[in-house]
Amino acid sequence: MLVFRSLLFNLVFYINLVLFLVLGFWFMFTPRSWSIAALKVWASSSLWWMRLITGTTMEVRGREHIPQTGGLLAGKHQSAWDIFALLPLLADPALVLKRELTFIPVFGWFCLKFKMISVNRSAGPSALKKMIADAKAAIATGRQVLIFPEGTRMAPDAEPNHKPGATALYTQLGVPCTPFALNSGLYWPRRQFIRRPGTIIVEFLPPIEAGLARKVFSARLQEVVEEATSRLVAEGRSG
Repeated sequence: MLVFRSLLFNLVFYINLVLFLVLGFWFMFTPRSWSIAALKVWASSSLWWMRLITGTTMEVRGREHIPQTGGLLAGKHQSAWDIFALLPLLADPALVLKRELTFIPVFGWFCLKFKMISVNRSAGPSALKKMIADAKAAIATGRQVLIFPEGTRMAPDAEPNHKPGATALYTQLGVPCTPFALNSGLYWPRRQFIRRPGTIIVEFLPPIEAGLARKVFSARLQEVVEEATSRLVAEGRSG
């Protein structure tokens, strides 16, 4: 039954995505706020289908820590689920993503329409400079910049591997950073088609104040994110 439900959900998920990209193509030509609203509707509908088909629900903790405008959020990335499920929680998200995603026909065009922050990871220091410039522009218009410090999906028990991007943003943007943790990898494992029933927990943690030294911030961010993630993974397994 688990395999059947997983296959059915995957089929429905991608059909739902294609329908949004094709039937919703006109959102390429609407004000960006309309397009972002449509993106959130698609994300919410995907969560609804997942709950209906696989029995996987979502619990959000620490909503009071989510910046309402002009903020930075940095946290764990365990699953493709993270990319869309977090979007409806933010007023106007600017997600940091790899540039290769913008090359995908239609999907990539929408990423550009949404003014997500694309990063050419092979460009070295110039990539960081562009990311910072794009993030500053997003913050200036009141958007929330969302970054996964490890830059790729990590298994729930993998050793942390935080890259310098989140720290670079923190030191240059001059705003507090809201860390977050999750346990989505238990239910939507990376590189697998299985979708397990249960409750995915996302927890937003108290903000790290602006103005800390680079090394101090980097160490604190990794500490709080990894500690909370380990706790949520253990909670998910015990449930």
